[in-house]
Amino acid sequence: MPLTPPITFLREFLHRPAELGTFIPSSRFLESRIVRLGGLGEDSVIIELGPGIGGTTRAILRELPSTARLIAVELNPDFIRPLRAIGDDRLTVHHGSAEDLPEILAQHGLASAEVVFSGIPFSTIPAAAGQSILQCVWNTLAPGGRFVAYQLRSRVKQLARGLMGDPDEEFELLNIPPLWVYRWVKEAGAASKVVQPEEGLIAV
Repeated sequence: MPLTPPITFLREFLHRPAELGTFIPSSRFLESRIVRLGGLGEDSVIIELGPGIGGTTRAILRELPSTARLIAVELNPDFIRPLRAIGDDRLTVHHGSAEDLPEILAQHGLASAEVVFSGIPFSTIPAAAGQSILQCVWNTLAPGGRFVAYQLRSRVKQLARGLMGDPDEEFELLNIPPLWVYRWVKEAGAASKVVQPEEGLIAV
């Protein structure tokens, strides 16, 4: 008998806690805050990194214009089936790593994205992997694009500072556990740069 999505989420947290960060899916309050900060427009390309079983994915789709497209990139193979079961024509589920984001977009005939959402727990993955993902996000964002990351700790802010600068910050209490939500905006004409993994890291 197939497991229901919440049980699948809990099982995967017990097997791979560093990949998930928490064993409880996002609350509707957190989902609403994340979507609002992303700002979803017509004809947009939206990327979601680490969608899990799809709670935030569904929240994005509820607000997504009919002409926009959502690419959900999930590393855990056990989450692919629940994500594909959402069954929305605007949604493409890609089984792969966020470190391959430029190649993933090219594979789907896309050059850039207006919004990137991320639930990847940057505080529990190696710093080099975290900065590699952030570099890919930065390179993927179109001018004026937004990167929204929801996190238990502030590690992502430290990892991204040399590349993206300081983010806007909000705190969502109505979630278990309460989470920080960070947003960076890539200004038009922002220069490309590469930040080495050892630059500016603070253990948090």
